[in-house]
Amino acid sequence: MAEADLSAVAQAIADFCHHYHDRSNYSVAVAVSGGSDSVALLLGAVELAATQGATVHGVTVDHGLRPEAAAEAQWVAELCKKHGALHTTLTVPNLTKGTGLQARARDARYAALIEWARTQKNLPVLLGHTQNDVAETFLMRIARGSGTAGLAEMRPDFKRDGIQFSRPLTKFEREDLRTWLGELGQDWIDDPSNDDDTYDRVKIRKLLPQLAQAGLSVEKLSAAAGHIRDAQTALEDDTSEILRRAVTIDNGDALVDLTKLPGPAFERRRRVIMALLRWVGGKAYDPRGKEQWRLLQILGSNEGPKNVTRTLSGVMMRRDDAPVVRFSREYAVVSELQTRSDEVWDRWAIDGPHAPNLCIRALGESLKDVPDWRDVGLPRSSLMASPAVFDGETLISAPVAGLQNGFNARIVADFESFLLSR
Repeated sequence: MAEADLSAVAQAIADFCHHYHDRSNYSVAVAVSGGSDSVALLLGAVELAATQGATVHGVTVDHGLRPEAAAEAQWVAELCKKHGALHTTLTVPNLTKGTGLQARARDARYAALIEWARTQKNLPVLLGHTQNDVAETFLMRIARGSGTAGLAEMRPDFKRDGIQFSRPLTKFEREDLRTWLGELGQDWIDDPSNDDDTYDRVKIRKLLPQLAQAGLSVEKLSAAAGHIRDAQTALEDDTSEILRRAVTIDNGDALVDLTKLPGPAFERRRRVIMALLRWVGGKAYDPRGKEQWRLLQILGSNEGPKNVTRTLSGVMMRRDDAPVVRFSREYAVVSELQTRSDEVWDRWAIDGPHAPNLCIRALGESLKDVPDWRDVGLPRSSLMASPAVFDGETLISAPVAGLQNGFNARIVADFESFLLSR
């Protein structure tokens, strides 16, 4: 456990910026809810920036679920101003209470942060997760029967949709950070949902003092998660080597040769197939165990059924007569997605003569307006889910389908980068 004070927190942030961001300066964004963890992170980032001539940009996400949220965001804005940091409040539309609220709010929060960070030249984002969060997540995953991937310590750094996120405070306990803030005379905001027993995380959090009395301290639980992370990293390295050997990339699709996968090692095959689902589907998490099992009945062996098509996690998988499975984006998932021509669309970025009147949508039925699409060699379903540039309803370019008109398409996180980030 690290001792919490201003210099220690600032140094932890500096270490992350140096090691993970490979940046010549320490300008960062800090996700600040107003809670003690994120306030401590903000102060540490400001301290570091002051010594480096860098800029700190606080970002608060208002989920629109509590009437106090707007006032809390304003409180954070004033705190940032006091310490010389910039501030932006992001709002999440159409988030409603109900089943899976915390997970849905988390996903919406990441989506908002990613969209904003892209407007800031892909500024890296610091998150205020502490050692307590590591321990709580570890216990929650045990309760759900998770495997090594779920039980592994949350990554200290990760990329999502091309944006770098880092967690510099995972070696600090929350109470130590609060003690330090108290010594500074710095207050924070307590979110009432942190005391709501309807949430699994809150139930686990309230058990931590009793577990500590039995010898299962936050520090020891976090250490156990760290050991599993080491084992998980070795497994991921093994999976990456198999992927390099067995997978061919075809304009955003992934073709896996089942004959090049490990024969009797069912778990190794499962890891390969789940990795392909994450890359093609852009998902951070694997589907549930039962869904994995049903898919592996078809794709888990060389002798499985032929001429079958399945969809899962936004991915279409097609297996014909050959022992090769094509993983491609599912058109139904992206059919309503639209961005400006200079923004990232799904997994793709479009390079070319952007203009305010242009947008990117899935090519869809406009494939009929691309006369030579068959020359590309991709299935019709893959091309329908590929990015295309439109001016209103007029198709301007379909780069993946062979209609360039000055535009090119590229995967933002190419396959090799995906393997290296695992």
